[in-house]
Amino acid sequence: MDLQSKKLHFIEEVLAISNEELIDKLESLLKKEQKLDPTLKEKLTARALKAEEDINAGRVFTREEAEVKLKERLDL
Repeated sequence: MDLQSKKLHFIEEVLAISNEELIDKLESLLKKEQKLDPTLKEKLTARALKAEEDINAGRVFTREEAEVKLKERLDL
């Protein structure tokens, strides 16, 4: 799904919301995002894109695999 399609889908979802509290939360989140330090925003975006690439390439672990690796790393 391209960016324009994602935006349109998001707008449709927002229009369907009837909970004013949820709309307030979304508005607050949007305002915070727009005020986010540009360097931090760039780093977070790059990190998210990298994670998405990893998922699409199959470089993921199941929860169980992650737990085993964590236990090994922590010597548990």
